[in-house]
Amino acid sequence: MLAIRLVFESFGFALRALKANLLRTTLSLLGVTVGIFAIIAVFTIVDSLEKSVKESLNFLGTNVIYVGKWPFLGGDGPDAWKEYLKRPNVSYSEYRFLKANLKTGQAVAIYAGANSTLKQGTNSISRIRITGGSTDYEKIYDVDIDRGRYLSNAEIEGGRNVVIIGAEVANALFPSEADPIGRNITIRNQKFMVIGTLAYQGQSFMGFSSSDYSAIIPYFTFRKMYLTGTGRWNEIQSQIGLKGYESDLGLVQLENEARGFIRGKRQIKPEVKDNFALNRPEAISNAISGVFDIIGVAGWVIGGFSILVGGFGIANIMFVSVKERTPIIGLQKSLGAKNYFILFQFLFEAVFISLIGGVAGIFIVYLITFLPFGDLDVAMSFANITLGLGVSISIGVISGIVPAAMAARMDPVTAIRSN
Repeated sequence: MLAIRLVFESFGFALRALKANLLRTTLSLLGVTVGIFAIIAVFTIVDSLEKSVKESLNFLGTNVIYVGKWPFLGGDGPDAWKEYLKRPNVSYSEYRFLKANLKTGQAVAIYAGANSTLKQGTNSISRIRITGGSTDYEKIYDVDIDRGRYLSNAEIEGGRNVVIIGAEVANALFPSEADPIGRNITIRNQKFMVIGTLAYQGQSFMGFSSSDYSAIIPYFTFRKMYLTGTGRWNEIQSQIGLKGYESDLGLVQLENEARGFIRGKRQIKPEVKDNFALNRPEAISNAISGVFDIIGVAGWVIGGFSILVGGFGIANIMFVSVKERTPIIGLQKSLGAKNYFILFQFLFEAVFISLIGGVAGIFIVYLITFLPFGDLDVAMSFANITLGLGVSISIGVISGIVPAAMAARMDPVTAIRSN
C-alpha cells in the first residue's frame, strides 16, 4: 500500500515539475529522445535488413550441405582461387556413391544450371536459369509446385524432355492461357513438354533471381544439352546437395560422413587437404550477422553521445528540482517521512522524465516504419521496444540517483530554514 502511494505521489510531483518548467524539461528531454531514436532506429533498420537478406538466401535451402569445387566464402586468402581452380569437378559417380552410402542424411541430389532462352510460338523470354536436377532435388530446394507435378524417376533417369517452369516464365510464354500444363516450349532448339509450374515467389530484397524466372529439367536431359561431367575446365560444374536433419549435431555428423566418403572416393591421403568444398548456407548467414553486429555497435556509439547529453540534462533538472523543493523536503521529513521515501520520490521523477523522452524516441521510430523503403520491410520488434524502454529507465536512474540521495540525506531543520 505504501509503495503504491509512493508511486502516485512521485508521479504527481513529476507532472507538476514538468508543467512548472515545461520548456526547460522539454529541452533536456531532447537528448534522451534523440539518443533512443538513434539506437532503436539503427537496430530496427539492421534487424529488418538482416531478416530480408537472410530471407533472400532461402533459395539455398535449409539444413543443406553443398559439395562443390568452390567455397561460398572466399576460402583461405586472396590467392586461394588458384588452388581451387585445379580441383576436380564434382562427378555423377560421386553422387551415386554418396547416395548409396550416406546414412545420416535425408536426401542426396546432383544438379547443374545454365542460362538460356525459352520460346513458345512467337513468345520468348531470355536469361532464364535452367536447372537439371536429379532425384530428390525437390527435397534439397523445397520446390513449390503450383500446378501440375514434379519430375518422375522415369523421366529423370530416362532423360526425357519435360520441364517445370516458373510463374513469370509461364506468364511470358502463355500470356493468354490459364493453364500451360501439357503444352510444348522450346529450349536450345529442343521441344519440352510443360508438366508443372512453380508458385509465384516475387523479387527478393538482394535482387537474387527467384524461381519465377527459372525452369527445371531432368539432370540427364541437361547433360545432353550442355557440356558437363567430362572433366574439362570449361564444363558447367555440377553440385551435390545433401539434406540433413533439423539439428546442428545432425548436420555436423552428415558433414563429417560426407567428407570421409568423398576423400575415400577420391583416394586422398590422410595428410593431404580436401580438394573439394563442403558449404553450408549458415556460414553466409553468420558472416552477414557479424557485419550487422558491427553496424549495431556504431548505432550504440552514435546514440550513446546523445543519451549522455540527455542524462546530464535530466541530472541538471533534478538538482534544480531538489533545490526548489528543499523546504518541502524538510517539512516531509519533519512529519515522519523516511529517507527512502524522499529518495524514491526524486528517483521516480527522474525515471519518469527520462521515460517520456524514450517513449517519444520509440514513437518516432514507429512512425518511420510506415515510410516506403522499396523492397525492404521495416518493422520494429518487441525486443527493440523493450531495449529502448530499458535504456530510458537506466538513464533516469543514473541521472537521478545523486540528486535523490542528496535530498534523502538532508537535515529536516536545515531544509525548512532554507526558505
